[in-house]
Amino acid sequence: MRYSRAAMNHLYDVERWSFDGRLALTGQTDSWSANISWQHAPELETIKLSGPLGQGAVVISLAGNVVTIDRGGDDVQTSTQPEEFINQQLGMFVPVRSLRYWVVGLPEPSNTYKDADAGFNQDGWLNEYKQMQMVNDGVMPHKMTVMNDQVKLKLIIDRWVLQ
Repeated sequence: MRYSRAAMNHLYDVERWSFDGRLALTGQTDSWSANISWQHAPELETIKLSGPLGQGAVVISLAGNVVTIDRGGDDVQTSTQPEEFINQQLGMFVPVRSLRYWVVGLPEPSNTYKDADAGFNQDGWLNEYKQMQMVNDGVMPHKMTVMNDQVKLKLIIDRWVLQ
């Protein structure tokens, strides 16, 4: 199953989706991996990252330009600068607003992009879709990589739910 962006354009109109999978993030001086559960709704992204057996769970919520990071207990922090704040918290820059589109296999609609062999380039990031999977009547990413010269993010999506 090959990546075909044209066959995925209908996903711009899907209001709610979620997935469970695994994430590996590698920067110039650090790397880590986590389980990931992402829920997308029209006004809210909720991303839960956790280690083995749910240890060290962190919930990132993005509503408009407000990001909240909840590490459990009373450790909740909020910012109106989502990318900069997540960069500060993770130690690496991750374009979380664009990633909302990239994880479903699409370029962010407000920015230009250039097609590549197995994906596309956008805003200095190469998005490669290594393996696809059947979901409902369509195709969704199973294994993907998002990278620039500083950060490499690998994502394996085990289960999609489209609503």
